[in-house]
Amino acid sequence: MATEKSPLSAPEQHFSAAGLRSFWDWTGSFIQPFFGAPSTRYYFECERILFETFLPDLRGKSVFKTDLWDEAKNTRILNWVAEQGARAFGLDISEPIAREARSSFAQARLGLGCIISDLRAAGFKDGSFDYIYSMGTIEHFPEYGLALEECYRLLKKGGLAIIGVPNKFDPFLRPVLVSFLQSLNLYAFGEERSFGMNELGRLLQAIGFRVIGRSGILFMPGWLRLVDLFWHLRWPRSNFLLAPLILPFAFLYRKCLSLRRWGYLIACVVQKP
Repeated sequence: MATEKSPLSAPEQHFSAAGLRSFWDWTGSFIQPFFGAPSTRYYFECERILFETFLPDLRGKSVFKTDLWDEAKNTRILNWVAEQGARAFGLDISEPIAREARSSFAQARLGLGCIISDLRAAGFKDGSFDYIYSMGTIEHFPEYGLALEECYRLLKKGGLAIIGVPNKFDPFLRPVLVSFLQSLNLYAFGEERSFGMNELGRLLQAIGFRVIGRSGILFMPGWLRLVDLFWHLRWPRSNFLLAPLILPFAFLYRKCLSLRRWGYLIACVVQKP
């Protein structure tokens, strides 16, 4: 179990299953949900557009999400997926985060098939799911290839997946911001790797996926997202003060398809042959 520390001094992260579980248990315990922040509403809109564009037929489909952080803390996109008639499943390495995610589903009177497991060795059978959604998960593993191979194993033949990771070439230089915050021990989300779109595509193709689309989410400065979350957690009733700063980026995301690939999370849409 993680020991009690200052919110600005996360425990040392180890990449074993036990080390990662301890790290995310600790992170999940001190970070409060930021569902409802203006940038989170924008984040949710981006994810919904991704689904509506690339995975539009959700009714009756089995949809697997590779972590449950969003359901516990952020957009609750899997709740929306379940509301569209899909059978929702998820996995998380942290029991507290999974428990919080289950609570959000229970409050919405939705069902969630959830296990506590490491994505590098997920506890589901081969070919279990029609669709897989992974946004901001694999970059936290040094063996990100193993996590991608598990996604391939879990997907049905002919199934589709959206795989998203931090954008190495973010025009607002988010990877630089993350590195700076990590150097000051002010970044609460552990080690993470950034990828270029072509690099991600090659990784997925090497595993056996066929890349059929490219997109992304959150075309906005990373610092603005962090400021908005901090503001929301401290002064949630005054969210309206920061919302006008985020609206232009949401507008550009809707109207300029080419900008979607330049969000601070990029995504490849893939099919398992």
